[in-house]
Amino acid sequence: LMFQRVCFLNLRKNGVPVAENFRLEQSTIADTVQAGQVRVKTLYLSVDPYMRCRMNEDTGSDYLQPWQLSEVADGGGIGVVEESKHDNLAKGDFVTSFTWPWQTVAILDGSLLQKLVPQLVNGRLSYFLGAAGITGLTALLGIREKGHVTAGANQTMVVSGAAGACGSLAGQIGRLEGCSRVVGIAGTDEKCSILVQEMGFDAAINYKKEDVAKQLRELCPGGVDVYFDNVGGDISDTVISQMNQNSHIILCGQISQYNKDVPYPPPLPPDIEKIQKERNITRERFLVLNYMDKQEASVLQLCQWIQEGKLKVRTFRFYLWALSMMNGGNIGKQIVSVSK
Repeated sequence: LMFQRVCFLNLRKNGVPVAENFRLEQSTIADTVQAGQVRVKTLYLSVDPYMRCRMNEDTGSDYLQPWQLSEVADGGGIGVVEESKHDNLAKGDFVTSFTWPWQTVAILDGSLLQKLVPQLVNGRLSYFLGAAGITGLTALLGIREKGHVTAGANQTMVVSGAAGACGSLAGQIGRLEGCSRVVGIAGTDEKCSILVQEMGFDAAINYKKEDVAKQLRELCPGGVDVYFDNVGGDISDTVISQMNQNSHIILCGQISQYNKDVPYPPPLPPDIEKIQKERNITRERFLVLNYMDKQEASVLQLCQWIQEGKLKVRTFRFYLWALSMMNGGNIGKQIVSVSK
């Protein structure tokens, strides 16, 4: 028997998540790998905003299953094969899954794993959970399927939650796809500076210090044609009020609403809904999993942009709960930023 560390959902609680929502345990794992299985060592786990919905008994979404109490949490993950009895996977292969268990070692069905090619991301394996993974696919396919960006059409894109993993990619991809102006909204001066100086945004608004409506009028004098919405709430209402006729909202996320008991996507206030209808602004629910037939080609496009330096990526590694325990930490240090 081998020892491993495992992270469970411990309790459900409304509001902002706390360490007590989770429980860490050390347990054993059988050392026998059956036909078709592989034993993997976990290298990276992706901790994403949508997981807040999975902490609820009702996720508010028909495509997200809730985490069950006292069962192992799961999500996007990457690991290395330590032993294989699957024909297409060998010891030393790097693999990924969208349902990777939060444990240090696992025995998994090899047919449910995707083999990774590190060279596609210049050896930065973690990118397959971000810029070259579901996050990057969400940004790219969201823009292509719901943004209606046309090169040479002089379109202005606004991105909320612009300094986040998806938002920072969306702004850059909007530019690569043909937007002539990209403006981000973030919560600190440092984030705004990174967006402009490193990510190529034309401008960025610190919503905690600045008048967002006033700044949008100054920075987007021709109005807003495409809005990549990560946050919802008051900020989105402000952006929508300045959108043009026949413009488009890419409904990616509603982070400001995730700790509230509201339907998804949350309804707009009556006055904003009126603007949306009168200006024929599209606001359709977007689910990247509905476009998996375009996954392979889209990942290759993302990897090409990364290799060419056209897509800038900032990765923050977090040793969160189980990962902290793997490295001798404790649950009181559940979030430790170790690199960028």
